[in-house]
Order: sequence, then C-alpha cells, then structure tokens
Amino acid sequence: MKISFKAGSSLARRNFQKLISNKLAMAGGVIIFVMVFLAVFAPFFTAHDPSFVDPANRLLQPSSDHPLGTDSGGRDLVARLLYGGRISMLVGLLSALGSCAIGVVAGCISGYFGGKTDALLLYISEIVDSFPQTILVLIMVGVTGRGLISLILIFSFTGWMGTHRIVRGRIMALREEPFVESCKANGLSSFSIIFRNMLPNTLGPVIVSLTLSTARYVLGEASLSYIGLGVPLNIPTWGNIINAARNFQIMQQNPVIWIAPGITISLFVLGVNFFGDGLRDVFDTTQ
Repeated sequence: MKISFKAGSSLARRNFQKLISNKLAMAGGVIIFVMVFLAVFAPFFTAHDPSFVDPANRLLQPSSDHPLGTDSGGRDLVARLLYGGRISMLVGLLSALGSCAIGVVAGCISGYFGGKTDALLLYISEIVDSFPQTILVLIMVGVTGRGLISLILIFSFTGWMGTHRIVRGRIMALREEPFVESCKANGLSSFSIIFRNMLPNTLGPVIVSLTLSTARYVLGEASLSYIGLGVPLNIPTWGNIINAARNFQIMQQNPVIWIAPGITISLFVLGVNFFGDGLRDVFDTTQ
C-alpha cells in the first residue's frame, strides 16, 4: 500500500507539472479563475442592481458611475455582466454535469453488459445524435417553455452521447482485464465492479469532456437567450444582455452593449477550451 501511494503521488505530481508547464492551459485557468471570482464577488465590484429598470437613465454612455454605460432599460451594464456571469456559468456547468452523468451511467452499463443492452443504448444514442442538437433543443424549449431549470435539463438530455461513446469504449476494453475477473471471482456485484473498480479508470477523458462541454453550453445559453428562447429576460445572463441590444439603432449608437458581453463570452469560452486542451494532454497516455 505504501508503494502504491508513492506511485500515485508521483503520477499526480507528474501530471500537475505537465499541466502547469502548458502555458495556454495556465492562461485558460487564470481567465476562468478571474471570471468566476468576479461573478461570485460581484457585490464588491458594483453597487448597482442588475435588474433595476431606470428608463430615465437608459442608453447612457460610459461614465464614472456607469463604466460601460446602461442598456435600453437603464440597467448598469457592468452589474449585468458580473451577475449575469453567475447564471451563464452555472447553466454551462450544471448542464455539462448532467449530460456527463447520463453519458457515464449509460456508457458503463452499455460497455460492461454488452449484447442487447449495449445495442439498445447505442440505438437510443444514435437516434438522439441524428438530430442537430440546436434543432432538438429548440423543439424541446417550445414544448417545455422557457426557464432556467428546463434549459439545464434540455441541455443535459440532448448532450450525453459523446460521453456515452467515450465511456463505453473504455469499459469495453477494461472488462477483459484480469482485475475484473478477479473481482467477479471474489463475488463483487456488477454495480461495485463497474462504479468502484472500472469507472475510476475512465475519469480522465470524462473530466476533459466535462470541461469542454461547459463552454459549449455557455454558448448554447447565449444563443438561445439572444433569440428569446433561453433564460427568461428578467434574469440577467450574458445572452440576455446581447438580447437587449438587438435593435439596429442601439447596435450602431451604443455598440458597447453587445460588444462587452460578446467579448466576455468569447474570453470565457477561450479560457475553458485552453484549459480543457491542457487537461487532454495531461490524460493522454500516448505521450
């Protein structure tokens, strides 16, 4: 046990050193940390209420009181960006967690049991995957209606197929390993073998998938909110901020209203992708 602990510590240390030596991954990690920090501690960086509508101060240009100006409702843009980041990043993270959880469970069951169970789950996966996700999301939003929880559930139930395929392949390879036969010989249940002994060996690709999916769902929320089918307009999100600037006159005369959230979304997605690529390199056993 002592040797195993040292070996595990040595591997973790090597992986950590490999990650921090990746400059793009570190840059992505810094971007993510700064943006999460600003969103979590938003009250310390702005005194404005992001939802307070003040028609008398609508479309103000940047000033000392409103560093980025106000939108068409007179709401402070900095406050909207900071508080909206909470919701947008939360939607991205929870949607990624939900889709990965479904994909992991389906992939474990499919890969371990094989046969008709695998064929059925693979068939369901292919059916869902045959529809463009954007079209499928739009259809489900039209059926369930707009809402924060419903949007997270829709993203979760339409984005699990990639994780399912990754985990399924890994479990299929692992079930032929001697340690699995040893677990069966010792009388361990299928549940214990799958989720306690085999699943930990698939977490590397799953973590990478989780990271990159977060960025994808942040973009998905922004896209749906921009066309009025995402989070309700009374909730500040990055997508809803851009939605408030859809007027052509506003886009011309107050470009900061759509440029600021656009840059914010791009920075966050770029940071997550850089960090996710770094994690992929860390967990790549061929290097």
